[in-house]
Amino acid sequence: MSFLLAALIGYLLGAIPFGIIIGRLTRGIDLRDYGSHRTGATNALRTLGTRAAVAVFLLDLAKGVAAVLIARVLFANDPAVEWLAAVAGFAAIVGHNWSLFIGFSGGRGVSTTAGALGAMTAWTFIILVPIVAIVIWRSRYVSLGSITGALAAPLITAILASVGAATVPAIAYALASGLLVTVAHLDNIGRLRAGTERKLGQKEMVTPHGC
Repeated sequence: MSFLLAALIGYLLGAIPFGIIIGRLTRGIDLRDYGSHRTGATNALRTLGTRAAVAVFLLDLAKGVAAVLIARVLFANDPAVEWLAAVAGFAAIVGHNWSLFIGFSGGRGVSTTAGALGAMTAWTFIILVPIVAIVIWRSRYVSLGSITGALAAPLITAILASVGAATVPAIAYALASGLLVTVAHLDNIGRLRAGTERKLGQKEMVTPHGC
């Protein structure tokens, strides 16, 4: 029952569609009508601008952090508290990607994954941030940076765990979330291979209500 409750809490937190909310508040649009049709920070950057994208990124990041921390508080006396936190963090990604509030659509889960990862194992997050930033800077592909981070996270977390700086539940979270984020980017991988993926800085023409 504890695991089901942790999953439900994480899912409902992750399902809050901040990209949709900010799109409607700032431009009067549905973010899913433009660009990648996703609700995350990258599509927000192309359609809503830098400030709105930063807001979407931070709020989506916060969903992952909140899921893990709330699970730790609620189940503080449970011996499996770290596993429950990992379940809540993973469920937050599922909620973000398939939100029941917007017809089970959403984003690719990168920001929410990063937030929960930072809460589960801060050192993995700290190590990954410059790696992902360098990949994006050099390639100009946000998707490539995201995939790199998703695939590197389990390895880095496992190495940290071997020296006592991370936990087994953190490894499990990093592996499960990394796989989910990678699968969510399968269309991006296809475009990267074909050379048609959009680079960072390319904008989307936006008019209110899709007019």
